[in-house]
Amino acid sequence: MISHVVSFESPVSKVYSVLPPPREELDEVLAVIFTGPSKPTEEEMKRTPLLVRHKNIMELLAWLQLNHQDYMDVEISSENLASYEDGKAPVVVVYKDRHSNKVPEGTSVFDNEEADGTAEGPCPVVVHSIVGEQLDTLSIEMQKTMAARHFKANRGVLAVGHAKTPQSMYNNTSLYPSMFPWLFPYGLGGIGSTALSDKAHKKWLLMYHDK
Repeated sequence: MISHVVSFESPVSKVYSVLPPPREELDEVLAVIFTGPSKPTEEEMKRTPLLVRHKNIMELLAWLQLNHQDYMDVEISSENLASYEDGKAPVVVVYKDRHSNKVPEGTSVFDNEEADGTAEGPCPVVVHSIVGEQLDTLSIEMQKTMAARHFKANRGVLAVGHAKTPQSMYNNTSLYPSMFPWLFPYGLGGIGSTALSDKAHKKWLLMYHDK
């Protein structure tokens, strides 16, 4: 299998020199929506990984500041952290009344469950993306026709911007640590930073598939 990837830098509206960010600014970029026949209870909320834990956040930021090269100049704000309620979600949680929390476009034909979720234990967070299954069966001409019809009807458009020029894969040791931070917790060790060949280095990194 052979594939080609072109990487562009994503636009960043603001680079924070102080962490965590003020709570009111987090509301601008993060939303949490619960769907189902009833609102989640306090006990159910505790089963999600969405809750703020002051001790864990402070320990994590302190570790990053000490060990990660990109966090060494970051200021840790106890005042900002105090603005988040301990044990609560970091942003306003919106509830939408629905008979089921399943998304028809993302449900398998073999899925017979009425709703996704668990009765006990940790509750997983489902991240939905935008899919277009019809695109695989339509010709380029038909896709252009549908797009033109969509624009003429003044319907919504999601625009995702990026930098003008792609990122170089050569002599750019920070590329992979930026793309896969869970593989490079110290921000070091990117492709090209060692005496290993690119092939050998990537093969070694693939051993950490469980990370």
